[in-house]
Amino acid sequence: MNNISFITRAEAVSRMNEWGRRQVPFFFLTDADGEKCLVEPLDRIPADELRFAFPGMSNAGECETPYPQSFSWLSHPQSFETYSRSFEIVYRNLHAGNSFLTNLTCMTPVDTDLTLLQVFEHAKARYRVWLKDCFACFSPEIFVRIQKGYIYSYPMKGTLDATLPDAAGRLLADEKETAEHATIVDLIRNDLSQIATEVCVPRYRYLETLQTHCGPLLQMSSEVRGRLPENYLEHLGTFFFRLLPAGSVTGAPKKKTVDIIHEAETGERGFYTGVAGWFDGQNLDSAVLIRFLEQTPEGRLVFKSGGGITFQSDVKSEYEEMKRKVYVPIY
Repeated sequence: MNNISFITRAEAVSRMNEWGRRQVPFFFLTDADGEKCLVEPLDRIPADELRFAFPGMSNAGECETPYPQSFSWLSHPQSFETYSRSFEIVYRNLHAGNSFLTNLTCMTPVDTDLTLLQVFEHAKARYRVWLKDCFACFSPEIFVRIQKGYIYSYPMKGTLDATLPDAAGRLLADEKETAEHATIVDLIRNDLSQIATEVCVPRYRYLETLQTHCGPLLQMSSEVRGRLPENYLEHLGTFFFRLLPAGSVTGAPKKKTVDIIHEAETGERGFYTGVAGWFDGQNLDSAVLIRFLEQTPEGRLVFKSGGGITFQSDVKSEYEEMKRKVYVPIY
């Protein structure tokens, strides 16, 4: 990482405010805690160290790796007993009223002949990010978008195997998934209300199909929108960091739930569930860093995944959902 220079949250806020005011285009990246940050002009991102491909903007260039016509993929999920211990910490806090929804994530070692760069170049996803010798992310989830003075968020909560009979009807009728989704939408409405007015939900619980190498998944999302103040560009960094960490990958209430996550999870999230995005001088687009393959300092590949836990959650179902999300969208 000779040319990548990470900065603190305070430095990132200051830089984003200044460049927002001056309408200087830039790329940004934060870890899960919003403390390790990168904010750099678009033309100063070294493509040999960091690549991104978002709708309307990419520094990736031509593919350097061959398309994997077939590849090996063997995951080694943590045991059900280990997962259950983390689940019980979360469930105990839910029962005590300390949280209504907690997003519990896990690290799953993976044996594959894919490289991080291959995953970045060939995965089919709305948002892709590659950090050399660190991670490849192929996220379907928007964090926030800012367009013409409005801010939009699209929380994703609720996943089901799309090949099941009447999968859409089953997902929409699932009481646990419905409650989880409603909680996150309400949390995002509250988050946006900190910085915007006229906050509303134009679309509620719409479904999208995500293709994976293991088959299609149905994903439930909603759209939340608010109007920013006229001088929002001068406060771009302040506003943005006020929304972190992302509600869809933490829970509600956010502050206490983050404490529960730190107690329950068996590994550090790092950049997983952080945020990456770009600013064009007027508008902003960003993604939550989920669907995430990480390389450890020892060179081992680890996939990070999880799901939302509510009082209605069943430990076996949540364990299976966590494992089901260990995939790459190369097909």
